[in-house]
Amino acid sequence: MFTDITDVFKINCDEDFKKVALKVFRYQYQNNPVYRSWTAGFVRSESDVTEIEQIPFLPIEFFKTQDVICEGTEHQEVFTSSSTTSQVPSKHIVKDLSIYERSFTNGFELFFGKPKDYCILALLPGYLERTGSSLVYMCKKLIELTDHKQSGFYLRDLDELIDVIKQLKIAKQKTFIIGVSYALLDLAEKNIELNSDFTIIETGGMKGTRKEMPKEELHSELKRKFKLGHIASEYGMTELLSQAYAKQDGQFKNPPWLKFMIRDVNDPLTYLAPNKTGGINVIDLANVYSCSFIATQDLGQINEIGELKLIGQYDNNDIRDCNLMLS
Repeated sequence: MFTDITDVFKINCDEDFKKVALKVFRYQYQNNPVYRSWTAGFVRSESDVTEIEQIPFLPIEFFKTQDVICEGTEHQEVFTSSSTTSQVPSKHIVKDLSIYERSFTNGFELFFGKPKDYCILALLPGYLERTGSSLVYMCKKLIELTDHKQSGFYLRDLDELIDVIKQLKIAKQKTFIIGVSYALLDLAEKNIELNSDFTIIETGGMKGTRKEMPKEELHSELKRKFKLGHIASEYGMTELLSQAYAKQDGQFKNPPWLKFMIRDVNDPLTYLAPNKTGGINVIDLANVYSCSFIATQDLGQINEIGELKLIGQYDNNDIRDCNLMLS
């Protein structure tokens, strides 16, 4: 068992991050058979890796077909991604839900403050109508921490939600509305104006209900309809136990135990300079019992101060044969 999980949440500088990341890499190299098999194609032994840039990143597609978990690990939950009938959902086997709760609570507080100071309204249709959503789990726990009687999930009853919003406006209650893109657009079309007491956090996803649109266009439409100056965003996924947030302008900041790196899509072992577009690699040290080093299919850029901008997604068809490397 990894004995120093508290070290993950004590990171406060680059040197701390490097030290813990290398320790987590060695643990996962030794104990995660899926990750060890993948890294065999890149390093001869764990001792070859002395810098973060030398760590191999596991393609995120493995979470669809393999049990990405360290050996001898009992688990408390299996989170699954949403999918269409033609897609295979990802699954994230979680040993210890308290690590996830600590990660998302600390991350939320880092960017927004204590949940108890807010009312949280969650607009997550689709996610609520299936089991295994890590986003629903996170929102449920944050809602509980608010201890506000009007905090809660609002499935598809937008009229009820609008009544609650009107009451919160009168009460001058600081409020978060956390929702998927298409549900927020549905709410915006009800012509309900918000004010500075309200923060919209969009979590992405049209889920086939609307035509996909660039994030800038989505935010512009939401700002116009809600009469808000800014729209916030959350960047998370089933395969991660941590989230990044963009409070405005689509520039995501990460908590100290989460790091983004931009790889060349044609040469995944090469990392790009600031403001260059490439594939997003994620180091999530809260994923200590699954895999902390994940190569996503998202495209992005990192600026000079380490903020991430999402560009879109790409299909890496070469990964379709990656399971052969495990045989």
